[in-house]
Amino acid sequence: MSVSHALLQVRDLRVDIGERTVLQAVSLDVQPGSLVVLMGANGSGKSTLGMALAGHPSYQVVSGQAVLDGKNLLELEAHERARAGLFVSFQAPPDVPGVKNNLFVRTALNAVRQARGEEPQDAFDFLASAKAAAKELGLPASMLGRPVNEGFSGGERKRNELLQLALMQPKLAMLDEIDSGMDVDGVRAVVKLVERLRGEGTAFIIISHYLQMIESLHPDAVLRLDGGKIAEEGDMELARSIARTGFKQHAAAAGAAA
Repeated sequence: MSVSHALLQVRDLRVDIGERTVLQAVSLDVQPGSLVVLMGANGSGKSTLGMALAGHPSYQVVSGQAVLDGKNLLELEAHERARAGLFVSFQAPPDVPGVKNNLFVRTALNAVRQARGEEPQDAFDFLASAKAAAKELGLPASMLGRPVNEGFSGGERKRNELLQLALMQPKLAMLDEIDSGMDVDGVRAVVKLVERLRGEGTAFIIISHYLQMIESLHPDAVLRLDGGKIAEEGDMELARSIARTGFKQHAAAAGAAA
């Protein structure tokens, strides 16, 4: 992928968790409005990349660079990275007891709007846009008034992540197995939302093993993470090969062909 106009540039990123090095030297570029699928066996570091970019304190960036739209992410606090236009979904979204969903999302949205120099949304305007987005995603409007993710099913939690994404409209969104726990209608909602936001300029890194969804998303590139590095870059055929043979056999065949 071309480096010159990349929205996100990651260079030789090494990330440790405690005493263990998970990412050794990850480099990748993501263009504005493009979609990159990241695949890799369990434990290969896919979620680690997202958490490190987001600024999670348990993920120590030892070396390397990560630049989003000209801003050095590694110099920013986690909330500043979100305000700079980065959105990272949770693989397993947690409960936030005692905090109502609509207040949580509106507070986050208005912080992002303030960083963009936009006026904050009042409660009335926010509720109207949130209800419209919830309907599009198949999320009952009543869940806006409940504590964040409390009592939500796995699919509802993922839809709630998508609700935040739809309202915040970030420059770059990294979705970590957003299809996990989703039914067919949920996966269709993912594809529809991603298509719409891409048309509005949002770029995506999507972690998934669900071939049917990957095909529906029409990615610009498919990357395979292995050994703490991007081991392979390709197109849909790479995803199909991995789906046919599994990561271990595909990696062995790729190594033999190298």
